[in-house]
Amino acid sequence: MTPPRRQERGLVRPYVVTDGRAHPTRNTFDLVTLVMAHSDRPLGALSPEKRKLMELCLGGALSVAEIAGHLHLPVSVTKVLLGDLVDSGHLTTRSPIPSAQLPEAQLLQEVLDGLRARL
Repeated sequence: MTPPRRQERGLVRPYVVTDGRAHPTRNTFDLVTLVMAHSDRPLGALSPEKRKLMELCLGGALSVAEIAGHLHLPVSVTKVLLGDLVDSGHLTTRSPIPSAQLPEAQLLQEVLDGLRARL
């Protein structure tokens, strides 16, 4: 008895989407790198996956992880596509804002002591 076949819906192998490349041209994408699209760039010559990525990013800044999730693509494939679009000037990226460093407990204690002395 053969198992039932899953319904295929436009399944394309990842190596086809990336033209056989496994790594992006630039290796600067983190899962939390923010991606913003430029609306003035032409989309006509882009592959369907790149066009979907651009349309998704035109709504505002998204992280690499969010983009991969929305496109239902592996993160590695998404990074290759992002690298191509950054190289062509369609996208810009920036690192997320780092979390603020907490002050040391000693400094906080000195401020508290100073405030108590004034009251």
